[in-house]
Amino acid sequence: MSSEYDVTVIGLGAFGSAVAHSLAERGYSVLGLDRFQPPHDRGSSHGGSRMIREAYFEAPFYVPLVQLAYERWAALEQRSGVRLLEMTGGLVVGPEAGELVTGCLASAAEHGLAFERLTAQEVGNLYPFVPPAGAAAVLEPRAGILAPEACIEAFLRLATDAGAALRFGEPVESWELQGGTVLVRTARGEYRARRLVVCAGAWTGSLFPDLGLPLTVERTVQYWFRPTLTEPGDPDSRLTLCPVWAWEYQAGKIWYGFPDRGEGVKMGLHHGRAIPGPEALEREVGEHEIDFMRKLLGRYMPEASGPCLRTAACMYTNTPDGHFLIDRHPGHSQVWFGTGGSGHGFKFASALGGLLAAAVVEEEVGFDLGHFGLGRVG
Repeated sequence: MSSEYDVTVIGLGAFGSAVAHSLAERGYSVLGLDRFQPPHDRGSSHGGSRMIREAYFEAPFYVPLVQLAYERWAALEQRSGVRLLEMTGGLVVGPEAGELVTGCLASAAEHGLAFERLTAQEVGNLYPFVPPAGAAAVLEPRAGILAPEACIEAFLRLATDAGAALRFGEPVESWELQGGTVLVRTARGEYRARRLVVCAGAWTGSLFPDLGLPLTVERTVQYWFRPTLTEPGDPDSRLTLCPVWAWEYQAGKIWYGFPDRGEGVKMGLHHGRAIPGPEALEREVGEHEIDFMRKLLGRYMPEASGPCLRTAACMYTNTPDGHFLIDRHPGHSQVWFGTGGSGHGFKFASALGGLLAAAVVEEEVGFDLGHFGLGRVG
């Protein structure tokens, strides 16, 4: 059996669900395929929270993109009737000359963003942190928490309402150009569309064996720890009232976290251990991993260094330079891919979904996607 659509979208996580929603809202017939039932815990967009921040230390060119993302998350909230974003403010801590502090200040200066400089002593007085003497800190008001599962659910529900056909539990086996259309084969059938968009995260590379996409997969872990002085979710606790944070505790090594929202304080290490691919993801978290995080907390955030309540393993799909990979297939003009979130992509999904959808159907994009082109790393 063969069905025909304007666009097939493979992968319905953060990027793919946003693309499918944007295309369906534009009036295109859309088929969405996912090997699992999104939102799910098998990839990169689970765990109840993802950070969004404006003074972007990775590169100043992200700032207009994250500002667009804020606008589109707000629009998605309004359309869906579901709260998706909580503004908490954001704190960056690290050496004065470290990548976090210098990058954050560079983005703030280039784009005229509001921020406040804090000393280590001021951070310790205001928040449940113990920075080393001489550490620098930047507090920005425009940062907060996105609910990843709820965001993906909202995109998919609205895409369905707009006419998209979404098929779950249906892994894609192959695709090929045939008769001027893109034929996609799954275990259940064959589907034709005029265009194809692949947003399959850690599985993307396997769908483009001809390109040898420069993607690597990392196993990372999210941890939730019980406070030592209060009950989880205590509304008066400093762990509940603090901002989201990112902290360069050694040169190039970052840990991050979220205030307590009733499940303990959530945190993790930015970047983890390389694995051969998504099927090799080890979900069990070892005691040595938990002990490392507890020692980190004991040094820098002792109020959160109680028992580990739970853990969750997930994946980063990385590019060599840490910037996303969004481009047209160099040999097939009707085929696009969007991947390589590199551990910081979720916050941009609302913006990138619309931009990639516009590019696929050859509308005005309004942002230079060349920052994320294959040519820079291919």
